[in-house]
Amino acid sequence: MKQRGVTSQYGAMRRTALILLLAFFALAATQGYAQNFSEVNPSPQQVEWQDLEFGAIIHFGPNTFGDREWGDGTASPRSFNPTQVDPEQWMRALKAAGVTYVVFVAKHHDGFCLWPTEQTDYSVKSSPWMDGKGDMVKLVSDAAHKYGLKFGVYLSPWDRHEPRYKDSAAYDKYYLAEMEELVQNYGPITEFWLDGAGSAGRVYNFDAIVQDLRVYQPNAIVFADTNLFEYGDARWVGNESGKVTQENWNVVDRRGYLRWRPAEVDTPLHKLHWFFHPNDEATLKSVPELLDTYEQSIGRGGQLMLGIAPDNRGLLPDADVARLEEFGEAIRQRYANNLVKQHIHKDEETERALDGDRDTFWSAPIGSHHSTLEIDFPRPVTFDHALTMEWLNDGQHVQQYALEVWDGTAWKPIVKGFALGHEKIDPFSPVTASRVRLNIIASSSEAHIREFQLYSIGDGNK
Repeated sequence: MKQRGVTSQYGAMRRTALILLLAFFALAATQGYAQNFSEVNPSPQQVEWQDLEFGAIIHFGPNTFGDREWGDGTASPRSFNPTQVDPEQWMRALKAAGVTYVVFVAKHHDGFCLWPTEQTDYSVKSSPWMDGKGDMVKLVSDAAHKYGLKFGVYLSPWDRHEPRYKDSAAYDKYYLAEMEELVQNYGPITEFWLDGAGSAGRVYNFDAIVQDLRVYQPNAIVFADTNLFEYGDARWVGNESGKVTQENWNVVDRRGYLRWRPAEVDTPLHKLHWFFHPNDEATLKSVPELLDTYEQSIGRGGQLMLGIAPDNRGLLPDADVARLEEFGEAIRQRYANNLVKQHIHKDEETERALDGDRDTFWSAPIGSHHSTLEIDFPRPVTFDHALTMEWLNDGQHVQQYALEVWDGTAWKPIVKGFALGHEKIDPFSPVTASRVRLNIIASSSEAHIREFQLYSIGDGNK
């Protein structure tokens, strides 16, 4: 009897311990404990989205006709009356620039809806455009899909027109109904924008919004400010200058909970202007300015979201079209001649980082925290830019690196940095060498490099 009692007591203690252990791991899973930055991986949707690299956000609406950036919701629906709407023209220009996906502002802060929503009359159905029978969202989504561009939507939570905005519960229901129309009727949504502008102190039912979005568009990337940490899949970089201003790590810490939240860098084609304004050519960014934006956004592991604005005809202005084409051509020429193609072929593993194929990658020895990837050339080459891509499917591992050349007696560093991430473009003064290596000084686990490329561009001293 006594022995059975001891056994029974021991069994109860084991069961209790097991329950406590399971509870701990459940809590750890929800709170992000027992987790470090290098253990957090992107979802397959985030991997695919980061590979898109270059997007465009399109602003068009009553502000276009009122010479305004932020409407107050009082503009008459009759003010919206473009006469030559041609979203295919927009897509051709964006395609020429190298854009791979678009986000269309279906409703800005003024509350005007660019599709014939059933939730309000403050929409295109009350405008003279196409006798109130037009659907701008459909035209844009159809044009994007025709030209092979992914499509997304921006639906402003802040609404300066809708009377129900004063009633949180009623407005949340209204917003949810608007969103359901957008995510059910326009094909696959690659990105859904949640802009927090103007909503200081306002709390929306984001639980319901994102949960409902996932029902209809499970693969959509939700863009949101880092304050909406629990809901977003991508984060705002924190400025509209078009630049990643610091080391770019894909994992963000919010009160000890870690999530993969890559940065999106939004900036308009016209300085400080997201919507069209008359006689505005002086604000159009130059090609050098756009190239600088490219290399400090995509080239620092971020996603570039360039703002474009059709005019009051419904067309992109000729100057904007020309600038987008010039920008795309400049990028193509800039990165047309990868000098690594001249290298002496080595082992098969090394070649995976040098083959120009982003679907292959070089792996450092398993378990290593330091490694090198070396390139030898049959004769010295001169270069001033390096482009390096990390394979991120199992996390961001490279924590410190250097680009080095052999000077005949020792390895000499020409660039030192920390985060590589999705893509890192390093400019430097021109250097000539026949042996070059990527020295991964520190990595949380074995490093994986998708691409290591070298270029002679001619402005390495900038």
